[in-house]
Amino acid sequence: MAAYDGAYGTLEQAEHILSLHELVTGSTDIQGILTGVTGFASAAMSQVAGARIDCALTLRRRKRTATIAGSSNEAVLLDRIEQKLGQGPCVDALNAGHPVLLADVATENSWPEYSRALAAAAVRSALGVPVDLGETSEAVLNFFAPETGLFTEEAISAAEAFADVAGSTLRLDIRIETVEQLNRDLKMAMANRTVIDLARGVIMAQSRCSQDDAFTILEKASSHRNEKLHQVAAEIISRLGGGPDLSLRFED
Repeated sequence: MAAYDGAYGTLEQAEHILSLHELVTGSTDIQGILTGVTGFASAAMSQVAGARIDCALTLRRRKRTATIAGSSNEAVLLDRIEQKLGQGPCVDALNAGHPVLLADVATENSWPEYSRALAAAAVRSALGVPVDLGETSEAVLNFFAPETGLFTEEAISAAEAFADVAGSTLRLDIRIETVEQLNRDLKMAMANRTVIDLARGVIMAQSRCSQDDAFTILEKASSHRNEKLHQVAAEIISRLGGGPDLSLRFED
C-alpha cells in the first residue's frame, strides 16, 4: 500500500516502524507485544481523530486459541464480546480483507446485538481493520470511538497504514516465536529420547533381552497404562533411583 501523505504521513509511519520493532526486541511474549501494538495504534488514531480512540487486536494462529489484547480493559472486553457473538465490523473486516466501519450504533442495523453492547459502553462508532500476516495466521485491529464522525476517510487511511506497519512487526515476532518453539520442541524431544533409551537399557539389563524387545515392552506398558512412552520411561528411571528394589513389572 502506498504511504499516506496526510496527517498520518511517512514520518509518522517511520516512527511507528521503529517503535514497533523496538517492541519486538524488548518483549519476551506475544501478549506483551500485542498490548504494545494496541497502545501505539490507539495513540496514532487518537492523534488523527482528535479524540480518544481505543484499540483491541485479535490474533489467530493455526492450532492455537485466539489471543486478544487492547489499549484498555474496556477495549479487550468489547473485542471479546464481538468474537463471542461472531458479528461486528472486526469480524467482517477479517473475512472481507478490508476495513469495515460501524458508523453509528444508534442507526446501524447490520450487527444489532453488538451495536447494543457498544452503546452500553458509551461507544458510538467502531472500525475493523485486517492485518496481513500470511497464510498461517490472521489478525484484525478493532478501533472504538466515543463519538460518530471520527472515522473519516483520513482516519481510515491512517488505520490501514498502521495495520501495514503492525503486520510487518507481528510477522517478524511470529517467525521468531515459531523458531523458539521449534527449538523448545527439539530439546524436549531429545530429552524424551534420552529417557527412553535409558529405560530401554534398564529393561535389557533386567530382562536380558534385545533392544527391540525392550522397546516392545515399553510400548506395551505405554499402551496398557494409557501414558506416553517417555512418561513410562521416566517412571522406570525414577524407580531405579528411588530405592533398593529395582524389580519392574510391565505385565500389570
